[in-house]
Amino acid sequence: MKKVDRLILKSFLGPLLLTFVIAVFVLLMQFVWKYIDDLVGKGLDFAVIAQLMLYASATFVPMALPIAVLFASIMTMGNFGEKYELVAMKAGGISVRRVMMPMALVSMLLMGIAFYFANNVLPVAMYKYRSTLYDIQRKKPAVSIRPSEFYSEIDGYVIRVNTKDPDGRTMRDIIIYDHTEGINRTNIIVADHGYMQSTPDDHYLLFTLYDGYNYSEPTDGENELSRPLTSIGFTEQTLTFDISSFAFEKSDEEFFSGHYQMLNVAQLDSTVGSLKDALDKRYVEMKDNCLEKLTAYRYHTAHVEDSSSYLDVNQWLADTNGEALRTVISQASIISRNALNDADMYESMIEPEQEYINRHYIELMRKFTLSVACLLLFLIGAPFGSIVRKGGLGMPLVASVVFFVLYYVIGMISEKSVRESAVPPVGMWISTFVFIPIGILLTWQATTDSSIFDLASWKRWLKIKSRYKSKQ
Repeated sequence: MKKVDRLILKSFLGPLLLTFVIAVFVLLMQFVWKYIDDLVGKGLDFAVIAQLMLYASATFVPMALPIAVLFASIMTMGNFGEKYELVAMKAGGISVRRVMMPMALVSMLLMGIAFYFANNVLPVAMYKYRSTLYDIQRKKPAVSIRPSEFYSEIDGYVIRVNTKDPDGRTMRDIIIYDHTEGINRTNIIVADHGYMQSTPDDHYLLFTLYDGYNYSEPTDGENELSRPLTSIGFTEQTLTFDISSFAFEKSDEEFFSGHYQMLNVAQLDSTVGSLKDALDKRYVEMKDNCLEKLTAYRYHTAHVEDSSSYLDVNQWLADTNGEALRTVISQASIISRNALNDADMYESMIEPEQEYINRHYIELMRKFTLSVACLLLFLIGAPFGSIVRKGGLGMPLVASVVFFVLYYVIGMISEKSVRESAVPPVGMWISTFVFIPIGILLTWQATTDSSIFDLASWKRWLKIKSRYKSKQ
């Protein structure tokens, strides 16, 4: 490897790694902000949260890699141009194409890594991520009874305490509303003070109450008069609350298997084939059903007393009066209405099935499009950086955001179109098809020193043109 190649790779790999880490971190913070309500206040172990963050970070890798390549290529070539290193390389006989070659090879390597990751690692990471997030969302908040607040997280009970001692266990002026017997009976427990503790397995919460009363009153019409309000005093009473649902329990991960986001290319292709076969059978079933009803327009069943044969409609109408004609029209109307209802029913069944197939196509195509984006955005970023000749963080960051947002927006529009069957699955490549000409144009401009994007040359050309017109 030549010294110039080491210089180029050293200048390229640093911003690449830094941008990749920042992109993953930003996407991870967006995820945390979205699910912050599901994470806080539940007493989760740090290991569970760290595991979720790790799986979530892995799902962001295919999107973060193209961003990192785009930013690093713009920044590297911009720094070379701003510090006149690119001019020095050209003077030494090294073309822009030769300068871009080491970075292009790294981008191609990252393209292969991105596809391998999306096809083999991402399905497993998504599988773990979805199951862990589902378990966390099912977990109830940790038991936290605050003074002067009504606590209703324990099923069937509402608890209110006036004050709590600094030890966090001793409570005073306690009121407990017991709704476990339904709306037909009101049970209230009032105590002067008490303390709470959980069992070693954290499945039960024990309340030991002192100096209080149990109030019970039926509220249904049958027992309201015969069994009035009763009051029973106590000096000590222990209540047991089942809090097993508050514990973090892992669900059966097989529940999430088979989802299109958790399949590799071979599995997606196989699944799409079986789904399309089932959909084709549905189309054939709809066709046969509709044709069976529509053929009734041609024939009408007429019972003949001496036989069970069926006569042609025209002949049958000629041998009968106007009442038969009205009967035929009425039956034809019923048949057509039934056919229309069946068509609507099949449409309501086919549309979700087709959308489900399209989602598999989208996931299949995304594994390729995001991988190709690593090389595609390099072909945008490297020549753009050599043209603008601005390094640092300002210009590369702004340009990277603009290019990637444009790429992402076009991709989202095409994805929505594919999902709604407005375009075929190849529509997932629209953003790639849009950016390929831009990349070719920028690469041609950078490697041939064309002045198409040179603002100074445009100013000179406009000045010369204005002078020419003034002389005329």
